[in-house]
Parts: sequence; C-alpha cells; structure tokens
Amino acid sequence: MEGMKREDIDTYRDLNVPGLARRRVDVWLPKAYRDQPERRFPVLYMHDGQMVFDSTHAISGGWKVNRAIENLVAQHKIDPPIVVAIPSTIDRNFEYLPKKPLTYPGGMAIISASREGSISLEKRELSTNLIEWMVEKVKPEVDERYRTLTDRDNTALMGSSLGGLLSLYMLCEYPQIYGKAACLSTHWSVVGDGMIAYLDENLPEPKNRKLYFDYGSEGLDSEYAPWQAKVDALLRTKGWQEGKDFASWSFPGEGHSAEAWAGRVHIPLTFMFGTTDY
Repeated sequence: MEGMKREDIDTYRDLNVPGLARRRVDVWLPKAYRDQPERRFPVLYMHDGQMVFDSTHAISGGWKVNRAIENLVAQHKIDPPIVVAIPSTIDRNFEYLPKKPLTYPGGMAIISASREGSISLEKRELSTNLIEWMVEKVKPEVDERYRTLTDRDNTALMGSSLGGLLSLYMLCEYPQIYGKAACLSTHWSVVGDGMIAYLDENLPEPKNRKLYFDYGSEGLDSEYAPWQAKVDALLRTKGWQEGKDFASWSFPGEGHSAEAWAGRVHIPLTFMFGTTDY
C-alpha cells in the first residue's frame, strides 16, 4: 500500500481493482493520532471524498470535515475518528445507486419514467462492486496500515445525497462491518418506495448502532420530507429510539450543497462519535 504524504493526508493510488473507475483514497489523521502513539482510533469512511476536506471542486471550499473534527475535539465533545475519503467518479450515479432496492415494488418507478429509461445490468452492478471493494480491499488496507479500532461499533459511514443513500444501504448489507451511518440530504426519491420496502426487510436491529438523517427545504431537498417521515416511522416500529439510536433533523431554508453540509457536519459527528450521550 504505497502512499504519498500531503500535510496530514495520506493519498493512495494503488488500491484500484478491475470493474471500477480508478480513483485515489485519502486518509486524514487527527492531531491526536500523532500525539498519542499508543492509542487506536475509530474510522469514518466518507463518500464523494474529493469534497470532504478543503476542496477546489465546490464554491464553498468543501465540507472541511477535518476542521470540524478538531474543533469538536478541542471542545471535548467527540473522540476523533480517522477519516477515509473515497472520491466519486464519472460513474457516481450508478456506483451510489443501491442495487437491491431496485428489485422491490416501486424501486424502478422513477428511473423507468426518466428520459434515460431503465438501467443496464452492468450499471446496476456498479454499487455492488464499489461496496465489495470498500469492504474487501479498502478497509483491510486501512486497518493494516493504521492504528484503528476495527470493530463495527467504531466503523462509520457518511455521505450526502446519493452518498447518504449508499451509506444507509451499506450498513444494512454489512451490519457486521459498519455500525454507524450519517445520511445528509438523502436522495430518497431515486428509489422511492423500493428503498422503504428494502429497509422493512433488511434494517438491522439497533444494538448499539447509530443512524443520522437530515434534509433542507430548498432545491432537491424539498422532495425529501415525506420520504424521511416514512423512514423515521419505520425505524420506530423496528425498535430504534430517536435521540439514542437514530437522529432525524430538518433545516428549513437550506439547500442541496456542500456549503449546507459543511455548516452542519458537526451534528452527525457529535451524534456518532460523541464522548457523552446525545
């Protein structure tokens, strides 16, 4: 696993596999990692990794999640995670589209009605390929290279829009690997009722897991409230306790942008990695 050091981020370009578009993997280490050489750390895997630190790809400059983490640590509010940022590619819309919910009633309704028509079988497999790569290749390499806490209670996911949808899907598909997921402005509408039906059958029991959801009211986020209400209701019927096992926030006036997510990323970070009860 050959890396190239850039300030406090290690960049790897040797983890690519056939069947997926090439991309780098960035690993950010909190200050405590260097200051406490005997300590092990939880890990946060983030989708759209090119946007989560200081980014030239977004007008707002990206999520600045590294700054948010260090600010929360300075306030003694969280235990800092290592952040593994996985950039998206030209295939993002397919790599982040959960495969199994498409097979449930209503799962293909919106896609089939679009001008692009249905999705080829090859494209449908891309999310499976991406998830397996993260589970079978990326996580083992990160755990070998760094002082990580490898159990599912200390392994988290975060993403926005389709990245939020994929984070939830990954926790359901690999509940033994991932114990926490933060889904910002989750793009429910792309699979609609198919995702609700999938969750009804595949949502794991709480058992010390954590799920965070939020959405705004402008732009694409204006579509999300009815879907989020369905998911929240389902979680409650499955025994998930709001405020303990899951959190669901709305942010009126906020839209679908990296600037909006950067402004509130401290909330899911605190929920997942907080040093005290939420």
